Amino acid sequence: MDTELARTFLTVLAAGSFIGAAELLHVSQSTVSARIRALEEQLGCSLFVRNKAGTRLTAAGRQFHKHAAVLVRTVEQARQDAGTPSGFDGVLTVGGRFGLWEELLLAWLPLMRRAAPGILLRAEIGFEEELMRGLLEGRLDIAVMYTPQSRPGLAVERLLEERLVLVASEPEAPPAPARDYVLVDWGPEFLAQHNVFFPAFSGAGLMVNIGWLGLQHIRRHGGSGYFPLRLVADELRRGRLHRVPDAPEFRLPAYLVHPEEPADAALDAALGLMRGLAASGHAEEEEA
Repeated sequence: MDTELARTFLTVLAAGSFIGAAELLHVSQSTVSARIRALEEQLGCSLFVRNKAGTRLTAAGRQFHKHAAVLVRTVEQARQDAGTPSGFDGVLTVGGRFGLWEELLLAWLPLMRRAAPGILLRAEIGFEEELMRGLLEGRLDIAVMYTPQSRPGLAVERLLEERLVLVASEPEAPPAPARDYVLVDWGPEFLAQHNVFFPAFSGAGLMVNIGWLGLQHIRRHGGSGYFPLRLVADELRRGRLHRVPDAPEFRLPAYLVHPEEPADAALDAALGLMRGLAASGHAEEEEA
């Protein structure tokens, strides 16, 4: 079977529609439809039910999904293994949001290197859409993100809960978005909470999709913004930033996503270290 057909199937599943899959694959919708038809003809069954809401798997589609994931993952693993330098026993690829690499996954890397020195680690930064797609296609073994999607064959577990606090460069900042406020897009859950607590907010002069950009701007040019407490705890202790009193605090869960199938020893070790690191970091945050 052409793995491109299986990859297209997984992309439709990740996107939730043929149109969304076409955008992700940078092809026309008719090309996606043609590939799925070809796949269905080879298998002798229908894989998707299409309606106005998008697509959903048929019973046959649910059965094929696990085989498609294994097929694409096997090809990807073969490609990775073929490129693995001598001296390593395997490869583990981990992806995460930029903000979750800071002070979390970056601390996990050396722990994992010591725990499994024979494993080549590949680290990637991405947003939820590309991380989920990487997991479904088998390019990623583990991903850490804020807003995962439930997909067959993938386990989603809560890793930690971010405490998003309003910090400012000046100690007397108002407890609401001001003129120099930087709006960081921490995802739809955060924006929904933000709109509820600040209904009169008409928009910020600067909006960023990566927290690091907003934090660097505030450090250099002043202003205020919402950031995970674990990222700014040291800045607050040193007096470089100031917690805005009486400002609402938002909660944002972060999730660990990985294959449901039994993992090998390296994957098990990686997951265990991430869980332990998240738990210890949360305890330190509470003390701060």
